[in-house]
Amino acid sequence: MTHPATTDLCDAHEDRIAAGSLRVLTPGWRSFGGLPGFAGPAATLKVFEDNSLVRTLLGEPGAGRVLVIDGGGSFRCALVGGNLGVLGAKNGWAGILVNGLVRDTRELAACEIGIFALGTHPQKSVKLNSGQRDIAVQFPGGVVHAGDWVYADEDGVLVSDSALG
Repeated sequence: MTHPATTDLCDAHEDRIAAGSLRVLTPGWRSFGGLPGFAGPAATLKVFEDNSLVRTLLGEPGAGRVLVIDGGGSFRCALVGGNLGVLGAKNGWAGILVNGLVRDTRELAACEIGIFALGTHPQKSVKLNSGQRDIAVQFPGGVVHAGDWVYADEDGVLVSDSALG
């Protein structure tokens, strides 16, 4: 799926940025998936060093959504790896945005899905089946609600209260 460039969206919607209905997340995201960008409505997940629910959600039909994972910005383990990248792509997710780390970067790069995260870590997470889904999550630069629209590409990540044209 093609989507408008984040730079063009910012230029066209300066009024929404000023009003707060379009948020530019803090820079520093790195792209790890096989697609350089993505856009879609958000499904949100809040976890901490446990990716059990990440697997659960990516196992569901994505229908072009973006899985937004608030991992608390932990730098102690990865929340998404190669198997989850394959699962997300297979099930029709447009992208994955991780406030945390990923691993298996060569495998992720081969997946037909966009994946943005803060960095990498070779260690996997624990599996305690803990976390919350479909709640508002705090990301660097703004809050993301389930159903918000996420736009990500080489220039940054935007979150909008509604779809942008």
